This record gives sequence, structure tokens and C-alpha cells, in this order.
Amino acid sequence: MDGTSVLHIDRNQLFREGLRRILDDSPFYVSYEASSFSDGASQVIAQKPGIVIIDTNGYGEVLPELMLCARSVAVPPRVVVLTDTVGIPRLATALSAGVDGYLLKDMSADALKQSLRLVLMGEKVFPTDLAHLLINNRFVAQNSGPTERSGALSDRETEILACLVNGHSNKAIANQLQITEGTVKVHLKGVLKKTHASNRTQAAIWALQNGIIADVTAEQPAARILRQA
Repeated sequence: MDGTSVLHIDRNQLFREGLRRILDDSPFYVSYEASSFSDGASQVIAQKPGIVIIDTNGYGEVLPELMLCARSVAVPPRVVVLTDTVGIPRLATALSAGVDGYLLKDMSADALKQSLRLVLMGEKVFPTDLAHLLINNRFVAQNSGPTERSGALSDRETEILACLVNGHSNKAIANQLQITEGTVKVHLKGVLKKTHASNRTQAAIWALQNGIIADVTAEQPAARILRQA
């Protein structure tokens, strides 16, 4: 069968059947299903699907273990969280684990298919709606408080950090803020130092955890992209 095989891990049988039908007329086909995480993890290794779609709600903190299984395969599958549970800590955990997408179950079928196509192209995808909720400060981190940093971010550094959350390159940041790429690099060093991050992705995760407001522009109708450094 042509297309990309999908392993779907979800406790809800009705939703598993629904997703299989939704993807019937797409380049993706659900060839494997699992109702438990342990069964799903075993199938990742045995069946070697192209994409793993999982709802982590009810499984606990399983993403790091799932990513280890995925990376043990010769050709690692893309891993996408598809859930109705949102929140900054969960999103940050997913990004830290290295998942390729974090999608919400209330998205349209067309948006899901387009997001999966982007994931196969190597993009990091999560929903625009979640980004807008970040702007409106409707989610609050469930930890004890903001991560400590060595110094307060300047206004320009905050702008740079917001651009990182939006997945912008140095060139795009320079164009948006009307500064040189060299200046962007200088401010970026300051951002990494103050957030104790070793790369752009870690800095973006820090921003999500600490409620940094981003000036969001949707790159396509249903998803926004966070690119790895």
C-alpha cells in the first residue's frame, strides 16, 4: 500500500475508528492501533510505522519513553501528540521530549492531514489556537513559579525570544525587527545566557513555561511551526 503507515495509540476505540476513516482518503493510513501505551511502544519497535499518533492523556509522563522506543528503530517514526488536553507544562514536556507535533482533537480533518504532511517534511507543528491562548495569558504554568534566570530580559531580548517561539530564523527576525542579523546574534546570546538555554528550542520552551507573549502570525490556516535549531 502506498502512503505512510500510522500507529495510533489511544484508549478510545471510537476515536481510533474515526481517525482511521478520516485518513482513508489521504496519503496516511492507520495500519496499527493500540489501546495501551505498553502495546503501542511494542508496536513501534515491531511494526516500524512512519508516524506514531498518541493521546498521552491517561498514560502519565510517557513521552520520553516513547521517544526512546522511536529512536531505537533504524528509521525513527515521526511522533505526534493528538489530544484534547492543553496547557503550557504539557506542551513544554512534549517539546522537550522531541515530539514532532502537538495537535488538538477539535481541529478539522483537513487541518490534521495538512499538519501530518508538515510533520513528514520535518516541521515541528502545534496549533495556532494554542499560540493565541498564550498571548491572552489564559494558561498558567502549573509549577511553583517562573524559572529562575540570571538577569531580567531587555525589551529587545523579549522580542527576540517571542520570535523564537514563532519559529523565525535570524534573517526573519532581523527583517521583522528592522535590525541586522549580527545584532540578532548578539541579542540571542544574551537570551540564551539569561534563560540558561543551550539552544533556540530550549529558549522557546522556557518562554512557553514562563508566559512570554508572542506576536503570532499563523503560517498556514491550522498550524504554527516551531523549528529545531
